[in-house]
Amino acid sequence: MRITLIQTDIKWAAPLDNAIKVEKMLADVPRSDLYVLPEMWSTGFVTEPESVAEKDGCSLQWMLKTSERLRSSICGSLAIEERDKNGNVSYRNRLYYVSCGHIVAQYDKHHLFTCGGEHKFYTPGKGRVVVKDGDFRWLLLTCYDLRFPVWSRYRGDYDGIIIVANWPESRKVAWDTLIRARAIENQCYVVAVNRVGADERCNYVGGSAIINAKGMTIAKCATGLESTETAEIRMEELNNFRNKFAVLEDRDEYEFNY
Repeated sequence: MRITLIQTDIKWAAPLDNAIKVEKMLADVPRSDLYVLPEMWSTGFVTEPESVAEKDGCSLQWMLKTSERLRSSICGSLAIEERDKNGNVSYRNRLYYVSCGHIVAQYDKHHLFTCGGEHKFYTPGKGRVVVKDGDFRWLLLTCYDLRFPVWSRYRGDYDGIIIVANWPESRKVAWDTLIRARAIENQCYVVAVNRVGADERCNYVGGSAIINAKGMTIAKCATGLESTETAEIRMEELNNFRNKFAVLEDRDEYEFNY
């Protein structure tokens, strides 16, 4: 599977501008099976979403149309406004996995970032989501989820983790350490995409990377710059390593209440 990381500087609350930028970046990369965008790639990390969260789905429609045109998959999260049948409004930080013009899976961020007030406005997701694309099964995570290893613990159900983020420069050491840790402890690929640039609260320097099950970096975007990086990953390589060094067979068993 060929994967392209799209590490962008997100223009605040400007979905059309951000979509145009990504479109231009896509034009300069080799065709891939999967393109991965940062968390809230169309708006920036919005903690007070009333005037910014998408109601008409324009960015989701762009993802669907672009994936259809490219005959590929695209993964990225959006701030979404929903209304129930009674007109009650709720907001979701929703990670979409779309392929060839169709929504294949969606994951609502489970661990909301309380330090930034995200929990005051957004509704958390209730369960894990694993999506199958070709030979690979992907566990979907968003930003703060990365800090909670029990949530992402391998249960025999996935081959890689996709993590999208707006992770600030001040905590870059944690980012670099945790994406590698999740790969090593779960013997899986990790595809991690973070933004660059700045918003009114934080600076971001990226650190987007693809990590293999041994914890080695096989692709990495340029630090602090808008950039793309493409790499091939192989199920055969992963299966051979898991079979040869079968540490997952000795993992602890847990009872999960979610």
